[in-house]
Amino acid sequence: MSWFGKFAYRWVVFVGIVVVWQLATAAADDPFFPPPSTIANTIYHLWLSGPGSQLFLTDTVYDDVFASIGRILLGWAIAAVIGVAIGVLLGRSRTAMDYVNPLFAFARSVPSPALVPVFLVLLDIGTPAQLATIVFGVVWPILMNTVDGVRSVDPIKEETARAFRLSRGQWLLGVVLPAAAPKIFAGLRVSLSLSLVLMVISELVASRNGIGLQMLIAQRAFDYPAMWAGIVLLGVLGYLFNTVLLMVENRALSWQPERHTGH
Repeated sequence: MSWFGKFAYRWVVFVGIVVVWQLATAAADDPFFPPPSTIANTIYHLWLSGPGSQLFLTDTVYDDVFASIGRILLGWAIAAVIGVAIGVLLGRSRTAMDYVNPLFAFARSVPSPALVPVFLVLLDIGTPAQLATIVFGVVWPILMNTVDGVRSVDPIKEETARAFRLSRGQWLLGVVLPAAAPKIFAGLRVSLSLSLVLMVISELVASRNGIGLQMLIAQRAFDYPAMWAGIVLLGVLGYLFNTVLLMVENRALSWQPERHTGH
């Protein structure tokens, strides 16, 4: 199949839905549900009508959109480092999870948005409280998947490593992490999507700028096209983040046979 054929095959359903959405909303003429053409026009004026010196991006992009993207990626990266590091330590221990599992079960059951008031008291309004909200909410999929991945290391590989007298660092980087990588990436994908959600929630109540705050302002001003533009932007960002992460995952796990068989 040609490149154009693959592109059309993947996007034909999406285009069909947009066409139906346009026709239905135009016929209904409901101010709460503007047609895609109106939303697209709003997106242009909000974010893409800036001067050439700013790459045609408006000040809102630099002040709000980039700020939100930075919070998402930084919070996700911090959670990834913490989750993988602690997950490896717990996964290599035979008894550690028995002691901390009740604590983890309790912590995972607490919704991260419920802790926003606590983070505001401890860290004040702004980026620190938002990062804490994101990190606390997204670290668990990474941590638990890392523990499962580390525990799934083939015993034969362990015996082989002992026979070759690998150092602790060689064992960790050359055997444990590669074997656990598929599950670690699975946790990273889940946490990346979740970080987008938590970013919006944190910006609704604890922010001076950002996409979530602008959506809240638009909703309170009854500017529904701007509110829907924010929703569309979040969907686009989620798709782009997931696509890039999948590309990194496929490159990092290219040594796996199933990656070459299309499974």
